[in-house]
Amino acid sequence: MTCQAVADLHGIVSSTMTKWCCRKKESGTPAAKPMGGHRPHKLADERDWLLARLAEKPDLTLHALLGELSDRGVVVVCDMLWRFLRREEITFK
Repeated sequence: MTCQAVADLHGIVSSTMTKWCCRKKESGTPAAKPMGGHRPHKLADERDWLLARLAEKPDLTLHALLGELSDRGVVVVCDMLWRFLRREEITFK
C-alpha cells in the first residue's frame, strides 16, 4: 500500500505516515527518537582557559571575553557566557 492509503486507513495525516516510513528506511524502526537527556555545556572545553584568563585579568567585561573566545574560534552568545560564569560562582561587581 502507499503511504497515503495507509494514512487514510488509520485516519492520520499522510505527512505523518511519510515521516514514519522515511524513519523506518533510515534507522530500521519507525519509533520516535528518545527525548530529553543531558547536553554537554558548550564552554566546558574552555573552562580552564576562561578561569585562567579571569584570574590573570579579573576586570574583563563579558563582551571582552566574548571577543577573546571568538578569536579562539568559540562563538557563543553573551547569555551563555553569563550562565557559565554563574555556574562557576564568578560574579562581576
